[in-house]
Amino acid sequence: QVQLVESGGGLVQPGGSLRLACAASGRALRSTAMGWFRQAPGKEREFVAAISWSGAGTYYADSLKGRFIISRDNAKNTVYLQMNSLKAEDTAVYYCAARFSGSPERMSDYDYWGQGTQVTVSS
Repeated sequence: QVQLVESGGGLVQPGGSLRLACAASGRALRSTAMGWFRQAPGKEREFVAAISWSGAGTYYADSLKGRFIISRDNAKNTVYLQMNSLKAEDTAVYYCAARFSGSPERMSDYDYWGQGTQVTVSS
């Protein structure tokens, strides 16, 4: 089993930045890819970004590429999501997830999920 814990959420003004972190524990994750998803009030959960655990590949939702950056530090078993130029529309609960195979954008392919961290963009 794998446990994922998100942190770094909070309240920021439009145009500001936040860096989310997801710490993984419970087993070795060398072959585990990581992803970020988000769910805004009244909307379905959607893909944000993903990264192979080796760091060889990164993937982003088309609408977010250029503003968000995903990275990882395997020594700390942690994946990060740097969010820049935040907009009110980015307000959502952000979830970290881990998978051992499958599509980086497909929610059903992820095996483990964190509880989420709230990001609120408001003036």
